Amino acid sequence: MIPVRVHGVALLPPDETPVMLLQETVGEQRWLPISIGAPEAGALIAAYQEVEHVRPDTIELIGHVVEALGRRVERVEVTALEEGIFLADLVFDDDTRVSARPSDAVAIAVRAGATLEVDEDVLDAAAAEIQFAGEPDPADAEQQIADFRAALDDVKPEDFGDRPD
Repeated sequence: MIPVRVHGVALLPPDETPVMLLQETVGEQRWLPISIGAPEAGALIAAYQEVEHVRPDTIELIGHVVEALGRRVERVEVTALEEGIFLADLVFDDDTRVSARPSDAVAIAVRAGATLEVDEDVLDAAAAEIQFAGEPDPADAEQQIADFRAALDDVKPEDFGDRPD
């Protein structure tokens, strides 16, 4: 299992589908985008921002029930990708596992301060290269570095003007 963190929720054009973005915290730092519904996106954002509702939403309610039963969510594991559907488990402190949608499981984990992990095979199959608006394209950066190095090959000391005393 590979540790990941919630990077956030993005809306993908053209229909603004919410996507939960998980990022590997070690190694290659791969991204795992998982499509989720709008209500699930709202619950995840509320959990991430630690929003407390006057009456508990479903994610908060599940957390209260788990606590009332004397258990603790230890981690969430995204375990498989079957026919385009991601599968996840809530793993409790007594090693009990409960299958859940990744969006719900991750929101519960965020509220509980639990760790998030993704199976290596899932990352291998579904990891995506993600570039955010305003970030330089890595290919452009590599070209800029190559151009700078080539320019350095032609630099002479007199190109720098007067030398200080």
